[in-house]
Amino acid sequence: MASMSGPDFVARPQLSEDVARFVRSRIFDGTYAAGKYVRLDQLAAELGISVTPVREALFALRGEGLVAQQPHRGFVVLPVTGRDLADVANVQAHVGGELAARAAVNITDEQLRELKEIQAELERAYAGNDDERTVRLNHEFHRAINVAADSPKLAQLMSQITRYAPESVFPAIEGWPRQSIKDHRRLLSALSKRDRELARAAMSDHLAAGAVPLIEHLVARGVVEEAGG
Repeated sequence: MASMSGPDFVARPQLSEDVARFVRSRIFDGTYAAGKYVRLDQLAAELGISVTPVREALFALRGEGLVAQQPHRGFVVLPVTGRDLADVANVQAHVGGELAARAAVNITDEQLRELKEIQAELERAYAGNDDERTVRLNHEFHRAINVAADSPKLAQLMSQITRYAPESVFPAIEGWPRQSIKDHRRLLSALSKRDRELARAAMSDHLAAGAVPLIEHLVARGVVEEAGG
């Protein structure tokens, strides 16, 4: 998956959020290993931006427990554990299931049609091995369901939880694209039937199913320090 470059950041209005996403990706792909210091000046120069949004991003990541601030030394990457990832997946499954259940009741024909179009594009992206587009479309698919749920606070909570889930890693997990497509189609079927319990189960199963292969994938690459906990 292509890395994000300086010019891309310069053109974006929400710099600190983009920088935080960039650093998260580096943590989960092993570029920033546990114990490594993220240097403000160095990262700002690499991305072609000022130090301020980099500092804001690292403070946000500190709040997420991904980095810690060491006096006079800067920000150090904290270990990622299998237990943390499993906990996140379980909470996602519960909250996401509720959002899907509400979406099944509230979704309009137009929203359902748009969701199916996103899924069709997502499957084409998977077929073309376009990881960056796959991540973006998968995010759009889930966001569209959260919007259809018409529960802003719950959707906001889901968004906060998902920040710790390394979305950019999933396309590289063996067998996951096929599983994801199968899960999304099951979810679309439930939403089309306006069946809240089928939708809840489909979404919960989908989000929970990613935990084990994700942890195994990250353990194999030395990103996660433990397989369970």
